[in-house]
Amino acid sequence: MKKIKKVVLAYSGGLDTSVILKWLEEKYDCEVVTFTADIGQGEELAPARAKAKKMGVKQIFIEDLKEEFVRDFVFPMFRANTLYEGEYLLGTSIARPLIGKRLVEIANQTGADAIAHGATGKGNDQVRFELTAYALKPGIQVIAPWREWDLTSREKLLKYAEFHAIPVEFKKGKKSPYSMDANLLHISYEGGVLEDPWAEPEESMWRWSVSPQKAPNKPTYIELTFRKGDVVAMNGKVMSPATVLATLNKIGGANGIGRADIVENRYVGMKSRGAYETPGGTILLKAHRAMESLTLDREVAHLKDELMPRYASLIYNGYWFAPERLMMQEMINASQVTVNGVVRLKLYKGNVTVVGRKSDKDSLFDPTIATFEEDRGAYNQKDAEGFIKLNALRLRIAAKRRH
Repeated sequence: MKKIKKVVLAYSGGLDTSVILKWLEEKYDCEVVTFTADIGQGEELAPARAKAKKMGVKQIFIEDLKEEFVRDFVFPMFRANTLYEGEYLLGTSIARPLIGKRLVEIANQTGADAIAHGATGKGNDQVRFELTAYALKPGIQVIAPWREWDLTSREKLLKYAEFHAIPVEFKKGKKSPYSMDANLLHISYEGGVLEDPWAEPEESMWRWSVSPQKAPNKPTYIELTFRKGDVVAMNGKVMSPATVLATLNKIGGANGIGRADIVENRYVGMKSRGAYETPGGTILLKAHRAMESLTLDREVAHLKDELMPRYASLIYNGYWFAPERLMMQEMINASQVTVNGVVRLKLYKGNVTVVGRKSDKDSLFDPTIATFEEDRGAYNQKDAEGFIKLNALRLRIAAKRRH
């Protein structure tokens, strides 16, 4: 590894990244540039700037990336109806390539030799950050302190912070026992009682949603307008991508929607248990599938469903900028040209129910053919006899051999 003169650190201002900042200066004798992304985590970012400034950082980047996050990452993913292992809406996974991309861009802008992150050696995020970085800048050097240092506990981190006079602010009240990650798509919880897969999550843990039992007794109806597979308006009001998702989070959370308790398979090989709140994403997935049900050709829809698990794994494992994901995205985007119209949904006590869908120009639903009433010759039912016999031919041949 060549001499590092400057490194860009993904910086939150918390204990871990504050210690990393000082550790990088001490270990590598280099200048540290900090980058803090606002992707809708709901935290005030001004303290991160003040803290970095207090620690002597000369170049501080704090950026509002909420619109780019939803427009260029979340929405493209939802065009594929993406679920990892049938349950996980990939809230953490989809945020990492955006952060990794900006780390590399800021490194180019500032002339930095390396980037650094605070992901541990046990998790998926280290893979996501670094695969992104190498895909965008093959020669970039990546520093992952958790794979190098011996500060392997909170107590050791606090002692290091105290020794180096690193400001560590403690919030009043009881500290959350969970490791949490939040952005505009979701909030995740790991650790604490969740490390026992038999233990039910505590009700006090959830932050974005009420329990379904305490949700309103009256359903909430909403209408989502789609254009080329993306929501562009709610109840007739045009909204930006980030505003759509933020609004759906609020409405969904108030109706007890979006909670999930999952044991998932990490890319590094272990199983982990996590709880997630994704109210807006849960609504969006249901609505998008409903819009596609009306406007997509059968075989196109089925092919998308067959490819989706592979697409989901690519995102989960950190391959957002890999050629195969980019190729699949082109196909997915092409399928969305006709996904236009309006979906009406009923939100009630944790459930999302589709109660209406319409598309004036792109609907493939023909009531004159689908009707149970007189179709007036639009469909010749006698044609079904030959269709069935042709499809049964191989079954009949096999049956004759058996008998």
